[in-house]
Amino acid sequence: MTIEDFKYDHPDRDVAAFKRAVANKLIYAVGKDPVAASQDDWLHATALAVRDQLVERWMSTTRAQYAQRLKRTYYLSMEFLIGRTFTNALLALELYDTVKHALADFGVDMEQVAEREPDAALGNGGLGRLAACFLDSMATLGVPGLGYGIRYEYGMFRQNIVDGQQVETPDYWLTRGNPWEFARPEVRFRVRFGGHVQKREGKGVPYGAARWVDTHDVLAVAYDTIIPGYGTQATNTLRLWSARATEEIDLSAFNRGQYMDAVESKNHSENVSRVLYPDDSTPSGRELRLHQEYFFVSASVQDMLHRYLRNHDDFDALPEQISIHLNDTHPVLAVPELMRLLIDEHDLPWDTAWGHTQKIFSYTNHTLMHEALETWPVEMFGRILPRHLQIVFDLNARFLAGITQKHGHDAELMRRLSLIDENGERRVRMAYVAVLASHSINGVSELHSELMKQSIFADFARLFPERFNNKTNGVTPRRWLAQANPPLAKLLDQRIGRGWRRDLDQLVALRPMAQQPAFVRAFRHAKRENKLRLCNWIEQHMGLTVDTDAMFDVQVKRIHEYKRQLLNVLHVVTRYLRILDEPEGNHVPRVVVFAGKAASAYQMAKLVIRLINDVAAVINNDDRANKLLKVVFVPNYSVSLAELIIPAADLSEQISTAGTEASGTGNMKFAINGALTIGTLDGANVEMRDAVGPENFFIFGNTTEQVADIRASGYRPADYYEANLELQRALDAIRDGMFSHGETARYHAIFDALVNWGDHYQLLADYASYIETQERVDALYRDPDAWARMAILNVAGMGKFSSDRTIAEYAHDIWKTKPVSLG
Repeated sequence: MTIEDFKYDHPDRDVAAFKRAVANKLIYAVGKDPVAASQDDWLHATALAVRDQLVERWMSTTRAQYAQRLKRTYYLSMEFLIGRTFTNALLALELYDTVKHALADFGVDMEQVAEREPDAALGNGGLGRLAACFLDSMATLGVPGLGYGIRYEYGMFRQNIVDGQQVETPDYWLTRGNPWEFARPEVRFRVRFGGHVQKREGKGVPYGAARWVDTHDVLAVAYDTIIPGYGTQATNTLRLWSARATEEIDLSAFNRGQYMDAVESKNHSENVSRVLYPDDSTPSGRELRLHQEYFFVSASVQDMLHRYLRNHDDFDALPEQISIHLNDTHPVLAVPELMRLLIDEHDLPWDTAWGHTQKIFSYTNHTLMHEALETWPVEMFGRILPRHLQIVFDLNARFLAGITQKHGHDAELMRRLSLIDENGERRVRMAYVAVLASHSINGVSELHSELMKQSIFADFARLFPERFNNKTNGVTPRRWLAQANPPLAKLLDQRIGRGWRRDLDQLVALRPMAQQPAFVRAFRHAKRENKLRLCNWIEQHMGLTVDTDAMFDVQVKRIHEYKRQLLNVLHVVTRYLRILDEPEGNHVPRVVVFAGKAASAYQMAKLVIRLINDVAAVINNDDRANKLLKVVFVPNYSVSLAELIIPAADLSEQISTAGTEASGTGNMKFAINGALTIGTLDGANVEMRDAVGPENFFIFGNTTEQVADIRASGYRPADYYEANLELQRALDAIRDGMFSHGETARYHAIFDALVNWGDHYQLLADYASYIETQERVDALYRDPDAWARMAILNVAGMGKFSSDRTIAEYAHDIWKTKPVSLG
């Protein structure tokens, strides 16, 4: 039978047909009478009807990719922060109005139904959101590919704020099911841990081949989600792995009455895919993290080879058919895993397997901080993955032998280049494995890529200069402008057409409009609509009233010392004290919004969250100041909350210490939505400033070179504290209990970290510049039209920062893959 002989109902797209589709899904798939159906039931039924609209595209795209023998890119990432799928699918299909009208005929409000969809708890921060933007752009550009990750049952955690402190609870995002995924119980691979290694010998056995035996195993079961492209029939797939025990239950133990023992093995096996980033402050937490990383890359690489062997009898064409991209160091175990499979399971010679590996892998680095480069203790690595440790040792020996042959015996160079860190506890350097195995290593902003070659990978960059390149990050305009900001998207459509969704460079047409009073008024009106929407949410969910006319000053991102939320707090405290000193002064009203999660074991970050909430409690309840200053910490930050907060922002805080942020994508999302940036010359801020014009950007603080010079010359933060009375006063207020109900010891650790213990991220060195720049921000905001004109120019300059541009560069320069052709 051919596909032409196979007949089925093609879903129609008009309102009447869609009503019937939703009704059928509600009755026959959800199994609910419409009289008794809840909003969750309507959401599930509608999602299934929308999903049907995607399936035909999905299957025809997959068929075309195989028929055209296209090289596929497999994007490996521990995180895919895709957010809500419902409205994104409607946007891609251009079905929003159709679905809204169909549900309205049933008496169902689509906006209320859409709000019932939980965010997919598959990521935490910028790494995962970047991966989600990239999948969107790959599909939109027709780049053949799959995303591979883990189907976390509970995500990272749900953040609650109790008495000002972060409290972590499970994120039960799958409780009501996930209508967007297709379970693939037949797609399962055995993932092995532990055991020991036996050398294989005999005729035809390749050098170094081995048997990995006496392992304890976990099954990886696939779940697929369709990733639709915008303005195209092309789609891609996100394949997530869920851990299953090889045996559901030990029946003999159960029959003996040992009920807990009977399921102990099952529970232990399935812990692998329960939680994103388990607490790594304990040995068991670190081991679970290593299990997770190997679990998903082993299943993914096995799946890739299985796909390849459908159409090939040998591995000669493997590098021409497969490209594997490592999103940071978490998936680097895919390197020894591919080597293991090719050598041990498929009997390829070592040199052939390694040659293929180096042509297949590419790696994106996301950090400049040595402490953030993932390493694993040799003892733990060898106990959990003994065969892979052997392969890493062999790779290292061959690599260092080659270095010696070429450069002579240089013990210091070999120590620096070794895949094994021999200082103290021996550790496997995963980033070094990635660099050695990859034909391309890229940073994610021009500054980051250059600093990467000068610092963390300096020796490798001298050895392999041709491998290093830059791919500045971008964001998808579909999610972050069309979906997140309907008022501004509507205005853009009216003035420059709808083409910017696929060609963000079209935003440049806005530049002359910054001088048109009517457009400036319309732009300000769109911003006010977004601010009102956020004000209503804050009042409804947090019981706090904020002024829509105030400047919305926003910092939303993962809580980490290098992102310097504390510097923002110091400005808030300084501002508060100035208001108390001069209540009738010419103060610009501000609403300062924070959001973000701290890693569960990161005590200083959690203390910063408590300080923000304590400062908020004092200021928001002080009638002397709360008409001019409010502080809001929005709990449980997520993609859907970002879509609410970012379009409402007037000022975007991008204030990391220069030389620490690889790129950032939050900075891009804010600017594309009409916020002005206050930031350091860090990450992509440098390129954004150049794109929109330095006169339209608020830069402050020391440069990367100045930060390094200050550190090298012996930084003494106490000197800054003693020399600046406003800084001293703000820090003393925090230390002495002004914001902790007189409990003076509560924030001594913060005071000491900044003043007495080195202030590693140089907040005090940048404080004066930051305060002075905030005063310039105030001065501009007093002229609403001038502010709006500058904001319009920021939007107009953001064409470069589309993830479509980034992915086009990856596809052309690194992956060497062509788009699928659909008739």
